[in-house]
Amino acid sequence: METQLAPRARKRSRHSESWVFFEGELVHYEDAYLPPMTHALHYGTGCFEGIRAYWNSAHKQLYLLQAEAHFARLRRSAAILRLELPYSSEELVRWTLELLQRNDARTDTYIRPLVYVAAEEIGVRLHNMETGFLIYTAPLGAYIETDAGIRCMTSSWRRISDSAIPARAKISGSYVNSALAKSEALENGYDEAIMLATDGHVSEGSAENLFMVRDGVFVTPPVSADILEGITRNLLIGLIRNELGLEVVERTIDRTELYACDELMLCGTGAQVSPVVELDHRTIGDGLVGRHSRELQQLYFRAVRGEESRYRGWLTPVYG
Repeated sequence: METQLAPRARKRSRHSESWVFFEGELVHYEDAYLPPMTHALHYGTGCFEGIRAYWNSAHKQLYLLQAEAHFARLRRSAAILRLELPYSSEELVRWTLELLQRNDARTDTYIRPLVYVAAEEIGVRLHNMETGFLIYTAPLGAYIETDAGIRCMTSSWRRISDSAIPARAKISGSYVNSALAKSEALENGYDEAIMLATDGHVSEGSAENLFMVRDGVFVTPPVSADILEGITRNLLIGLIRNELGLEVVERTIDRTELYACDELMLCGTGAQVSPVVELDHRTIGDGLVGRHSRELQQLYFRAVRGEESRYRGWLTPVYG
């Protein structure tokens, strides 16, 4: 005797009414359907970007930050994974602007483009596979604390190596590495993890680049230290040199150097500029947000909100 199962009601998402760019057209979130056999869902075969847009209430304007740079990085990530982005960067920026306008985004907003293996096939490979593409947006405030400083631990999980899964590409499956480190930190009472490369040198946070300050010099791991080639990292290097008038050195960093540094901070599109005040039960500097970190943070937030005219080139206005 066969048992008849009642159809299960589909859970309604809080994003159901928002608009998504999905497979070449704008559709409602609830209509962006991915089949259960989608390859990327099972094998992590996709690449994504994280882009921010900042609302300035005084200007009544939403500023999209470094959109073309993010789409250029997405294209590089996709090339590593043998995926092709089906649109030019200019087209992608236009679609993003239309999506933000259609969603009437008037708060700080996160934009997530994703290019992925859409084939409904079992088995791991990257060649000769159908590709899918989507963009969604969602309101987003602080990813981690940016004002009072954060407490970190050195993770027991090592950063994935370029010879295994390239960290310079934002490959969706590789973020299991980040998730393991982040959960370890949170469950041990910390705000964030700092990860070491397989050779024991400092790499980055779970999803952020890293800078330390020693004797008035900013030091950051090089792009060959299994880090994401961060767009925020590059913007901050420019601000440090041009606005703070300080030197930036890219070199390998020993773990113990972090314990003895004057200031330490993490940065990224999500994390923005997040000073670290404690690492592995050791106080960084005097245990407060450092002077250079605070100044850099304030400069950055003024620039991304359109309040520094000389950095308006970073931004694309969404309205008007």
